[in-house]
Amino acid sequence: MLRRRDFVTGIFAASWAATATSGFAQGWPAKTPLGLNTYCLRALRWHDIPLLDYTASLKLDAVFLQDSLDPGVMDPAHWKQVREHAAKLGFKKLETGGGAILPKTADQFENSVATLEKNIERAKGLGSPIVRALIASDRASLPPGPVEQHMETTVKLLKRVRTRATDAGVKIAIENHKDLQAWETRIVIEQAGKDFVGSYLDTGNPVFVFENPMTTLEHLGPYAVCLHLRDSVVYEHPQGIAVQWVPLGEGIVDFLALLARARQIAPPDIAVYVKPITGRPAAILPYRDDGFWKTYPKARASELASFLAMAHKGKPYERPMVVEDLPGRKTPEAFIPAIQHQQKEHMERSVAYAKQTLGLGLQS
Repeated sequence: MLRRRDFVTGIFAASWAATATSGFAQGWPAKTPLGLNTYCLRALRWHDIPLLDYTASLKLDAVFLQDSLDPGVMDPAHWKQVREHAAKLGFKKLETGGGAILPKTADQFENSVATLEKNIERAKGLGSPIVRALIASDRASLPPGPVEQHMETTVKLLKRVRTRATDAGVKIAIENHKDLQAWETRIVIEQAGKDFVGSYLDTGNPVFVFENPMTTLEHLGPYAVCLHLRDSVVYEHPQGIAVQWVPLGEGIVDFLALLARARQIAPPDIAVYVKPITGRPAAILPYRDDGFWKTYPKARASELASFLAMAHKGKPYERPMVVEDLPGRKTPEAFIPAIQHQQKEHMERSVAYAKQTLGLGLQS
């Protein structure tokens, strides 16, 4: 059985201020490789090679191929082509992975193992040192039963593929998605084995599980194998708390403080990726409803307080944005060009912010 662990988050306000002026932690390079996450450009329907070329055109150092739409996505010959093209473009890192791994039912366990093993094979073929995985899409997508049971199943699954991952020289990167809170994800990583499992640390998903992204960083930063930057607006709403993703630098996340803290606690060899998933409506978290907290029976009061303090300072997004990228619904034909233009434009705005304001990237 999994044991509950007591992780001390500390008093963030004082530590952030100190971190912001403390410089780089020992071992961190003066310049950090910067890349983009290709999922943010999915409306363009580009295949892998055009995505790599576009990334290079922005003078970026890395690319994260997420949810590839290429017809050769599972073809070893295609993996070789992509790997060689990335090397020709001079990328420092090409990273990739798959999707959710938690089986819905016990009889799907072996299928989940096989899928993860295939994703490990693909990552090795592409030259990726990691393979992304997430536990479930969101909290509501977890199968029936207590969260601890699903954490145990995930640990069991990860241990099943340990030899395959280590033989391939690939580390499994668990994305903190909309399913578990960071302290729960950290337990999964530690119980499975931090020698071959790490954190795909995303700053956009925490707000959907009532977390300040700084809380997420405190828990998962030491295990980070990559860092994906996404900004959000978070604000009070008559029905609870509203959250919405926006381009980098246009929301409430203090990325200067976040990166300063990351330099203190995260490994020095990770790449940072720009990941602006935009065009979606604000989601309402009805935290005042009595039944809502049944899905978070062990939520931590201090961490919720940090999130609510962030929401109290927040406000709705006020810049123009086409809101027609609705998960689970096909985008109406008339809106497709607008969404395509917006995804590209939001990416380029976010890359400019990451370079000019955050000082990320090896190239000017």
